Amino acid sequence: MKHEAIAASLNSSGNAPQGGELAEGLTITEHEAEQVERANASSSPPVVFVHGLWLLPSSWDRWVTLFEEAGCVALTPGWPDDPETVSQAREHPEVFAGKGIGEIADYEEAIIHRLKRKPVIIGHSFGGLLTMILAGRGLAAASVAISPAPFRGVLPLPIPALRTASVALRNPANWNRAVPLSYEQFRYSFANVVGEDEAKELYLGYSVPGAGEPLFQAASANLNPWSEAQVNSTNPDRGPMLIVSADSDHTVPWAIANAAYEKQKRNQGVTEIVKMPGRGHSLTIDAGWRDVAEKALEFVGRFTTITARIA
Repeated sequence: MKHEAIAASLNSSGNAPQGGELAEGLTITEHEAEQVERANASSSPPVVFVHGLWLLPSSWDRWVTLFEEAGCVALTPGWPDDPETVSQAREHPEVFAGKGIGEIADYEEAIIHRLKRKPVIIGHSFGGLLTMILAGRGLAAASVAISPAPFRGVLPLPIPALRTASVALRNPANWNRAVPLSYEQFRYSFANVVGEDEAKELYLGYSVPGAGEPLFQAASANLNPWSEAQVNSTNPDRGPMLIVSADSDHTVPWAIANAAYEKQKRNQGVTEIVKMPGRGHSLTIDAGWRDVAEKALEFVGRFTTITARIA
């Protein structure tokens, strides 16, 4: 299901391994290693796309095309043990179980540390939270967090967000399980503002089981001083950050995204937020994805060497 794994990890201090040194625990796939090699061989600015819960790296395919046409080189790492396809993910949901925020963030960091230059990092939902975590570790040249999952210090808990998270939270045993979304749950959580036909197409084309653990970690972050759902929002090396919110998002309503912005804007770097009208949580994959991607590309273009014009 996975390509042959290639060792790549962080040493105990959290820094990049030096001189080819490898540490235990983290591996990246052959495909991810090939993406790193391609990025390092290019003079184009690297952009790392981080997917969220209930999706796979393939959810970024159209974004990759747009950004590469604009002069970037794209990487789409998975989470640890991600299957390659939606059909494989549905056949083997167990591979998603037991993955926490810290492990996933460290996995993404191990990949980023193999790059010769700091990348732009773009993430959606829990990928948006991971983007903030990675930027807070000083790993991003610039970052875009789209409908980011909440972190410690983000206090609003709107009812729609609780309803979405309850898919996992209603049963404590789901902490160590993979939790799929039924079509009705996907319709509410992701596809609430698109038509029925498009909602079904998105569900069949993109929705996969997701790890339950990150939902519990985010839900309890403000009760747990040691939560893995923590962001260093004041790191002066965080880099410029754009937060994108969807005004009809049930999973990450405006109140959550704006509270994250209020925390992040204390950083000395550029911090901006934009609200996309008439959009839900599927804003990165539905028919309006390009509007969101162009907002992100415009922001990134101000802080990189991208020279191509947006069509």
